[in-house]
Amino acid sequence: MELKSFRVRNFRSINDSGEIDVSRITALLGRNESGKSNILRALHSLNPADGFKALFPIKDFPRHRKLSECNDNTPVLDSTWQLTAYEQKHLAEIWPTAHGVTEVTVGRRYGDKRYVGIDAPEYSFDLATIKADARKIDAAVKAKASKLADDAKAELERASNAFVAAIGVGLTAAKWATSATPALAALRQALATADTELTEAQDQKVVALEEMAEEIPGNEAAHAKARGWIIERLPKFMFLEDYPEIKGQQDIAQFLQRKSAGTPTPADINFEKLCKVAGLSPDQLQTLLQQKDQETRGQLANRAGSVVTAAIRKRWKDRELKVRFNLDAEHFDTLISDPNSTYDVEVNLDERSRGFQWFFAFYVVFAADTEDGEAEGAILLLDEPGLYLHARSQGDLLRHLEEDFANQIVYTTHSPFMVPTHQLDWVRTVNIAEEAGTTVSNDPTGDARTLFPLQAALGYDLAQSLFIGPNNLVVEGVTDFWILSAVSAHLNDQGKVGLDERLTITPAGGAQKVHYMVALLTSEQLKVLVLFDDEKDAKATRDDLVKGKLIRSDNVVFASEAFEVPPPEADIEDILDPAVYEALVREAYAKELKGKALELNTHIPRIARRFEAAFDALSISFHKTRPTRLFLQKMATNPSSVLPTGSERQFERLCKTINAALEKHLAR
Repeated sequence: MELKSFRVRNFRSINDSGEIDVSRITALLGRNESGKSNILRALHSLNPADGFKALFPIKDFPRHRKLSECNDNTPVLDSTWQLTAYEQKHLAEIWPTAHGVTEVTVGRRYGDKRYVGIDAPEYSFDLATIKADARKIDAAVKAKASKLADDAKAELERASNAFVAAIGVGLTAAKWATSATPALAALRQALATADTELTEAQDQKVVALEEMAEEIPGNEAAHAKARGWIIERLPKFMFLEDYPEIKGQQDIAQFLQRKSAGTPTPADINFEKLCKVAGLSPDQLQTLLQQKDQETRGQLANRAGSVVTAAIRKRWKDRELKVRFNLDAEHFDTLISDPNSTYDVEVNLDERSRGFQWFFAFYVVFAADTEDGEAEGAILLLDEPGLYLHARSQGDLLRHLEEDFANQIVYTTHSPFMVPTHQLDWVRTVNIAEEAGTTVSNDPTGDARTLFPLQAALGYDLAQSLFIGPNNLVVEGVTDFWILSAVSAHLNDQGKVGLDERLTITPAGGAQKVHYMVALLTSEQLKVLVLFDDEKDAKATRDDLVKGKLIRSDNVVFASEAFEVPPPEADIEDILDPAVYEALVREAYAKELKGKALELNTHIPRIARRFEAAFDALSISFHKTRPTRLFLQKMATNPSSVLPTGSERQFERLCKTINAALEKHLAR
């Protein structure tokens, strides 16, 4: 059975959640205190692993409402389930009326009962036809009674009247059968007492009613059996909201003693799951210790460490770690080391980061439970999974949930890195309002706080796809990106030398952020070139990058290399013709400059800085983006008006320099 949708009502912060569609993986996205956990708790209550039980109104009924509004029949959860082909066939075998049914509903209320709905046709019975047949039988019986003595006549007529009154009672087939069965039996007995027989035609009508009354209870019994079978097939819900505990140190003898006494601790239970995942048997290890067979114990521990190491490395991408199990007499230690670090030091699991402990325990617990364990086939409900993990490790966890589990999973989050941007149809947004309470939308709607993780996740993905590639040319700002992109595309269209198409231009968002962007990209093992404006601070940043071994010096290009005779300082804007750039500025700021004299200081080496100084003198804010946008518009309609031959040659020279640096980097 696969959960298709559910709806929560009258539970804690939830008045009515609305219908919530469920995928193989479903992410409930919402801010803190929006009621996400309450949705999972309500769903969990339908079939918890530790047994179904009544809810506690004092604790679970919404506290802003009177407790008198709640009783055992107050609805809490309704759910819709898709049946597999096997389940559809088996259901029809139990209850033939359900032939063709593909979905069922299961609900719960505050009491200790669950309700199953099977959308099968009602048993075919027509009460009007039954009443008509009863009247015909009544007429026939009374015709026979008219030929009897007075006492016998009166008794048979009373029996016939009672039959007519009882046979027409019941709004449903089951209720009708309850009253019809004794009524038909009483009529038969009255006819026998009067020693009277109906005609064959009239007797057949009685027989038909008797068969119908007999068949209906059997159908109802099959219906009840089918409902019970659905409850048996209902997947268990495993709810994880606490930090799973696996101790790095365990005493095997004490563990076995507590297990045999039936008093295992939560840590004991998870230790047993660790042993299951690792392929170890605590009983066998203890037996080998008593036999003083240390060699076999060591071999088993070594094999187990290799198994768990391989599994963890597949899922934990932060860095490659090694797991080793150390057996010292009755003590069992889980040790973690980093074999690729300068100092390969083993650290007990208890002393690793909280994030790694959570990931390790999560993998072990659910790997044990979902592989021939109690969670196999269960629906996993995870409340804020990976809360202690680094952003990248949260992404690894999301892939782990998707690739390593066959279970349906419903989880809550407010982290952008737990948003499945490649499957946005998995996302449901959770909102809360004072009167409406917690509600869920199957489409991404809500206030800014609710949608922020989704916006952040999409923005990150967009930046990755638009501005980051295998080969990156980092530029300082967005105007550099605009100008270089537009001119390069124009040069390539003209059959001249523009930027190599393998390059992705990546704006850093400002000169001060170039260092961080380079560090980010190189940490991803991507190829990086940098184009700097030629000025003092840029050269200092270049030196820092080279000294920090983030980039080689020949991967850095300066804007001044566009010129045959490089000037002492230059920005991308300086490669444009000065007269063209001035015309762009004056047109872009025509309204602000109207009636004002703009005086440029030619002693300032970079043209954009000249305009900044001139605008400051007039108390006008200058932004390079405005003339650059105008440049882009003119490049699209009349490129020669803003890119004369001299500027074109300079940009072509710069592109050749950058392309040569790329080729050298690729060859290296």
